[in-house]
Amino acid sequence: METIFVHGAPSEYVLETGILNRLEAKLLERGFKKVLIVHGEKSWAAAKPYWPALTEIEATQYQYHGENSLSEIGAVSKLVIKGSYDAIIGVGGGKILDLVKSAGNVTHKPSVLIPTLASNCSPWTPVSVIYDDAGTFTRFDVYPVGASLVLIEPEILLNGPLDMFIAGIADTLAKWYEADVQLAPIETKSVPLEICYFTAKQCKDLLLQYSEGAVNAVKAGILNDDFIKVTETIIMLGGMVGGFGDHYGRVAGAHAVHNGLTVLEETHHALHGEKVAYGILVQLVLENKWDEIDQILPFYQQLNLPLSIENLGITHVTDEMIKQVAEKNRDSGRIHSCSAC
Repeated sequence: METIFVHGAPSEYVLETGILNRLEAKLLERGFKKVLIVHGEKSWAAAKPYWPALTEIEATQYQYHGENSLSEIGAVSKLVIKGSYDAIIGVGGGKILDLVKSAGNVTHKPSVLIPTLASNCSPWTPVSVIYDDAGTFTRFDVYPVGASLVLIEPEILLNGPLDMFIAGIADTLAKWYEADVQLAPIETKSVPLEICYFTAKQCKDLLLQYSEGAVNAVKAGILNDDFIKVTETIIMLGGMVGGFGDHYGRVAGAHAVHNGLTVLEETHHALHGEKVAYGILVQLVLENKWDEIDQILPFYQQLNLPLSIENLGITHVTDEMIKQVAEKNRDSGRIHSCSAC
């Protein structure tokens, strides 16, 4: 039986209204007295109203430059080493959290992750997607150590952009289709793969059931149980799929299509989850699962997810564009087959 490397969860995870009031106590109990806070302009604006005064901890802020690229990882890592920081705190969306995990791996420093968006499972997983400075997908890395602490203030996420939340729903919906195509043919699954398969199915089932109520919560700005359910599906269940399934629970057709599309500048405005949503449809076509497409089309229409490449902003497709996307798709598949994911 093939060996599966399990990265099940961060060391501690808390979702609670007002949880950032406990941030300093949580840091001190870990022995962190000097920290570097990495954030973006928008993410810090979102978190600042909830940010507590840190009286016993020395904190320095760093504003990232938009991508989790090798140059940005190098810049943050140098700051951490030069400043002798005890830990790195990431405040933001997936790219910022991935940057903190990447720099933490380089410097062997623990990470504390505080998401400001419910748009992906980055807060849960010891995985970082690496881009170049122009935003083109390069690779993704799996690290041996997960986050020391994940704190989620649901009010911050509730006030995030609706399109980012919907993109997170689409990205998490892909967990089922990408796990299913890889795990369904395996008759006897190990316990980690059973957990992966179960949580992947939960991703689909819970999103189809609760997304409408969760989206209405964001529109109204009123926290409800549906929003919490969908948020934890995106972050926790989404992260558990790859965490327990290893490469069986990470990249298949949907994300390979996303990775390929990143070579086209025309798609750079589209969100990660939007490209993945289109990738789900492409994968299902390749699997000849037209009935499944018919079943999820109403859900796509309800959330205004892309149904065609034109919906991603590509109005004129050339042979050269197809070649570029196909080559990037192929390279992504090679990365996957080499267990880098």
